[in-house]
Amino acid sequence: MALIDLIKERYSCRKFDATKPVSKEVLAKVLEAGRWAPTAKNLQCQRIYVIESASAFEKYEQCTRCRYGAPLALLVTYDKNFVFQYPESERESGSEDVSIVATHMMLAAQEAGLANIWINLFSPNKVKEVFNLPENEEPVLFLNLGYALPDSEPSPRHFERKELSEVVKVVD
Repeated sequence: MALIDLIKERYSCRKFDATKPVSKEVLAKVLEAGRWAPTAKNLQCQRIYVIESASAFEKYEQCTRCRYGAPLALLVTYDKNFVFQYPESERESGSEDVSIVATHMMLAAQEAGLANIWINLFSPNKVKEVFNLPENEEPVLFLNLGYALPDSEPSPRHFERKELSEVVKVVD
Protein backbone atom coordinates (compact mmCIF):
# COMPACT_ATOMS: atom_id res chain seq x y z
CA MET A 1 0.00 0.00 0.00
CA ALA A 2 1.28 3.46 -0.85
CA LEU A 3 2.15 5.61 2.15
CA ILE A 4 -0.48 8.25 1.33
CA ASP A 5 -3.15 5.53 1.23
CA LEU A 6 -1.99 4.17 4.60
CA ILE A 7 -2.16 7.70 6.03
CA LYS A 8 -5.66 8.27 4.66
CA GLU A 9 -6.88 4.88 5.92
CA ARG A 10 -5.68 5.40 9.50
CA TYR A 11 -8.18 6.89 11.93
CA SER A 12 -8.50 7.33 15.70
CA CYS A 13 -10.16 4.11 16.81
CA ARG A 14 -12.50 4.28 19.79
CA LYS A 15 -13.77 0.69 19.67
CA PHE A 16 -11.13 -1.98 20.19
CA ASP A 17 -11.62 -5.73 20.41
CA ALA A 18 -10.43 -6.33 23.98
CA THR A 19 -10.46 -10.11 23.41
CA LYS A 20 -7.90 -10.08 20.60
CA PRO A 21 -4.34 -9.55 21.89
CA VAL A 22 -1.51 -7.97 19.93
CA SER A 23 1.30 -10.44 19.27
CA LYS A 24 4.82 -9.80 20.53
CA GLU A 25 6.04 -9.83 16.92
CA VAL A 26 3.63 -7.11 15.81
CA LEU A 27 4.42 -5.03 18.90
CA ALA A 28 8.13 -5.39 18.15
CA LYS A 29 7.60 -4.00 14.63
CA VAL A 30 5.71 -1.01 16.02
CA LEU A 31 8.40 -0.31 18.62
CA GLU A 32 11.16 -0.69 16.03
CA ALA A 33 9.49 1.93 13.84
CA GLY A 34 9.57 4.31 16.81
CA ARG A 35 13.21 3.50 17.47
CA TRP A 36 14.11 4.62 13.95
CA ALA A 37 12.28 7.94 14.14
CA PRO A 38 14.50 11.00 13.81
CA THR A 39 15.11 13.11 16.91
CA ALA A 40 16.92 16.41 17.42
CA LYS A 41 20.68 15.83 17.36
CA ASN A 42 19.82 12.09 17.44
CA LEU A 43 19.55 12.34 21.22
CA GLN A 44 16.72 9.77 21.25
CA CYS A 45 14.99 11.19 24.30
CA GLN A 46 11.92 8.94 23.95
CA ARG A 47 11.04 6.43 26.64
CA ILE A 48 8.25 3.97 25.87
CA TYR A 49 6.37 1.98 28.51
CA VAL A 50 4.31 -1.02 27.37
CA ILE A 51 0.96 -1.35 29.15
CA GLU A 52 -0.63 -4.76 28.71
CA SER A 53 -1.21 -6.36 32.13
CA ALA A 54 -4.33 -5.88 34.23
CA SER A 55 -2.31 -4.07 36.91
CA ALA A 56 -0.73 -1.72 34.34
CA PHE A 57 -4.19 -0.93 32.92
CA GLU A 58 -5.45 -0.19 36.43
CA LYS A 59 -2.79 2.52 36.57
CA TYR A 60 -3.69 3.70 33.07
CA GLU A 61 -7.37 4.00 34.01
CA GLN A 62 -6.45 6.16 37.01
CA CYS A 63 -4.98 8.64 34.53
CA THR A 64 -7.49 8.71 31.67
CA ARG A 65 -10.90 7.40 30.75
CA CYS A 66 -9.86 6.85 27.13
CA ARG A 67 -8.99 3.15 27.00
CA TYR A 68 -11.77 2.28 24.53
CA GLY A 69 -11.21 -1.44 25.16
CA ALA A 70 -7.65 -1.45 23.84
CA PRO A 71 -5.73 -4.58 24.89
CA LEU A 72 -2.41 -2.73 24.69
CA ALA A 73 -1.20 0.82 25.17
CA LEU A 74 2.12 2.60 25.08
CA LEU A 75 2.98 5.42 27.43
CA VAL A 76 5.40 7.67 25.56
CA THR A 77 7.55 10.08 27.54
CA TYR A 78 10.76 11.96 26.99
CA ASP A 79 13.84 12.21 29.17
CA LYS A 80 14.55 15.89 29.84
CA ASN A 81 18.27 15.07 30.08
CA PHE A 82 18.35 14.10 26.40
CA VAL A 83 16.60 16.97 24.66
CA PHE A 84 18.06 19.65 22.47
CA GLN A 85 17.73 23.19 23.78
CA TYR A 86 17.21 25.48 20.82
CA PRO A 87 19.60 28.46 20.80
CA GLU A 88 18.02 31.86 21.39
CA SER A 89 14.77 30.21 22.41
CA GLU A 90 13.04 28.75 25.43
CA ARG A 91 11.95 25.76 23.32
CA GLU A 92 13.41 22.31 23.61
CA SER A 93 12.91 19.26 21.43
CA GLY A 94 11.23 16.73 23.76
CA SER A 95 7.59 16.99 22.71
CA GLU A 96 8.39 17.25 19.02
CA ASP A 97 10.80 14.30 19.15
CA VAL A 98 8.19 12.16 20.87
CA SER A 99 5.54 13.30 18.38
CA ILE A 100 7.68 12.05 15.50
CA VAL A 101 8.32 8.75 17.33
CA ALA A 102 4.60 8.29 18.01
CA THR A 103 3.67 9.07 14.41
CA HIS A 104 6.11 6.45 13.15
CA MET A 105 4.60 3.91 15.54
CA MET A 106 1.03 4.84 14.54
CA LEU A 107 1.77 4.28 10.87
CA ALA A 108 3.66 1.03 11.55
CA ALA A 109 0.68 -0.14 13.60
CA GLN A 110 -1.69 0.74 10.76
CA GLU A 111 0.49 -1.13 8.28
CA ALA A 112 0.41 -4.18 10.59
CA GLY A 113 -3.39 -4.08 10.74
CA LEU A 114 -3.63 -2.51 14.19
CA ALA A 115 -6.06 0.25 14.99
CA ASN A 116 -4.72 3.02 17.21
CA ILE A 117 -5.46 6.31 18.86
CA TRP A 118 -3.24 9.00 20.36
CA ILE A 119 -4.46 9.89 23.86
CA ASN A 120 -3.38 13.09 25.61
CA LEU A 121 -6.39 13.64 27.84
CA PHE A 122 -4.60 13.28 31.18
CA SER A 123 -2.72 15.19 33.83
CA PRO A 124 1.02 14.77 33.30
CA ASN A 125 1.58 15.06 37.06
CA LYS A 126 -0.94 12.30 37.72
CA VAL A 127 0.75 10.04 35.14
CA LYS A 128 4.16 10.69 36.73
CA GLU A 129 2.78 9.82 40.15
CA VAL A 130 0.75 6.73 39.18
CA PHE A 131 3.47 5.23 36.97
CA ASN A 132 6.24 6.32 39.33
CA LEU A 133 8.17 7.96 36.51
CA PRO A 134 11.62 9.39 37.16
CA GLU A 135 11.64 13.14 37.80
CA ASN A 136 13.47 13.75 34.51
CA GLU A 137 10.72 12.15 32.39
CA GLU A 138 7.79 14.04 30.90
CA PRO A 139 4.73 12.08 29.70
CA VAL A 140 3.33 13.22 26.34
CA LEU A 141 0.84 10.59 25.22
CA PHE A 142 -0.66 7.16 25.50
CA LEU A 143 -0.92 5.26 22.22
CA ASN A 144 -3.71 2.70 22.37
CA LEU A 145 -3.19 -0.27 20.05
CA GLY A 146 -5.31 -3.25 19.08
CA TYR A 147 -7.74 -4.60 16.54
CA ALA A 148 -10.82 -2.54 15.78
CA LEU A 149 -14.24 -4.00 16.43
CA PRO A 150 -16.20 -4.61 13.20
CA ASP A 151 -18.51 -1.65 13.91
CA SER A 152 -15.65 0.77 14.57
CA GLU A 153 -15.51 3.66 12.17
CA PRO A 154 -13.84 7.04 11.87
CA SER A 155 -15.41 10.12 13.36
CA PRO A 156 -17.22 12.12 10.67
CA ARG A 157 -14.68 14.90 11.32
CA HIS A 158 -11.90 12.53 10.20
CA PHE A 159 -12.72 13.21 6.56
CA GLU A 160 -12.93 16.99 6.91
CA ARG A 161 -9.77 18.48 5.48
CA LYS A 162 -8.99 22.05 4.58
CA GLU A 163 -7.77 22.68 1.06
CA LEU A 164 -4.00 22.87 0.69
CA SER A 165 -4.36 26.52 -0.27
CA GLU A 166 -5.72 27.22 3.23
CA VAL A 167 -2.78 25.66 5.05
CA VAL A 168 0.17 26.09 2.69
CA LYS A 169 1.71 29.42 1.77
CA VAL A 170 4.54 29.95 -0.68
CA VAL A 171 7.08 32.42 0.65
CA ASP A 172 8.41 35.05 -1.75
